[in-house]
Amino acid sequence: MQFRLGFLNMQPTILAMLFAYGRTTTSMCVAAIVLFLIGIWSAKSGVTSARGLDKVVALANLCFALPLAVFGAEHFAAAQGIMQGVPKFMPWPLFWTYFVGTGLLAAALSIATKNQVRWSGLLFGLMMFTFVAMMDLPGTLARHGERISFTLFLRELSFGGAGWILAGTAVGAVGAGKGLIRTGRVILGIAAIFYGVEHFLHPLGMPGVPLEKEMPVWIPARVVIDYVTGIFLIVCGACFLLCRKIRMAATYLGGWIVLMVLIVYGPVLIAALGNPSTDVQVEGLNYFFDTLLFGGAILALANATMPETGDTREISAEEQNRVAPGLRRASS
Repeated sequence: MQFRLGFLNMQPTILAMLFAYGRTTTSMCVAAIVLFLIGIWSAKSGVTSARGLDKVVALANLCFALPLAVFGAEHFAAAQGIMQGVPKFMPWPLFWTYFVGTGLLAAALSIATKNQVRWSGLLFGLMMFTFVAMMDLPGTLARHGERISFTLFLRELSFGGAGWILAGTAVGAVGAGKGLIRTGRVILGIAAIFYGVEHFLHPLGMPGVPLEKEMPVWIPARVVIDYVTGIFLIVCGACFLLCRKIRMAATYLGGWIVLMVLIVYGPVLIAALGNPSTDVQVEGLNYFFDTLLFGGAILALANATMPETGDTREISAEEQNRVAPGLRRASS
C-alpha cells in the first residue's frame, strides 16, 4: 500500500518533468518512447532467436522506424517552422507539412510492426526521392556541390533507398523486389564511400553522417573514432557496390553506427536536453535520430541479404549458379 501511494505521488512529478520541455521536444520524446515500446515488442521474437551480431540485425526495423515516428511528431508540433521548407511553387504548405507528418507516423508503425512493409517502404522511398528531386538536388546544384549540401543529398537518397530495401525484402528478392534491393544497395554504397572520405578530411566531426557539428571536446579519442568510422564506411561501401560479403559488411557497419549513436550521440543528446533552449534540444534530437536512421538503413540491407525461414533474400550470382543445378535436378 505504501509503495502504491508513493508511486501515485510520483506521477505528478514525472508528468511535470516531461512537460517541462516545449511542445516540440515533448512531442518528439513521447513519440520515441511509444514507438520504441511498440517496436521492441514486435522485434523480441527475432532478437531472441538470433545469434551473435544477428541480434543487432533483428533490430533493423526498429532502428529505422523509431526516427520516422520522431520526425513525424516534429512535423505536427513544429509545423509553422517546417512549412517554411516547402518549395514556394507548391500551394498549401501547412497541408503538406501535416500530410508528410502523417505519412511518417504511418510508415513508422508499419515498419516497426512489420505489417504491409512492401507498401510503407515503397511509398516512403518514393517520398524521399521526391524530396531529393524537388529540394535537395536543386539546392546542391545551386551551391555547386558544397560539402554539406552533397552530404544531405546523399543522406536523403540513402533513406529513400533503404525504404525500397525494406519493401523489396517484404516482397521477396525476385523480380521487382530484387530491383528495389539492388537500387538501395548501390545508393548506400555510394553514400558510405563519400561519407568515409569525409571522415578523413574532417576528423573531428560527429561520426556517421558527416555534417558541420563537431564532437564535443570531452569525448575521448575523437580523431580515432572518426578514422575508424571512415575505414568502416569506405570498406563496407565498396563491398556494397562490388556485391561482396554484403551481409557481413552491412552487419558490422550498421552495428558500428548504432554503437556510435549510443556512446557518442547519446551523451550529446542528454546534454542538449539539459539545455533550456528548445532549439538546442531539437537539434540534439535530430542529430541522434538522423544518425540512427542511417544505421537502420544499413541494417536493413544486412537483413535483406540474410536468409530467414519463410523469406527470400537477395543472393549473389555465384550462389545462384551453385543452387541452379540442384533446382534443375529436382524439377527433372
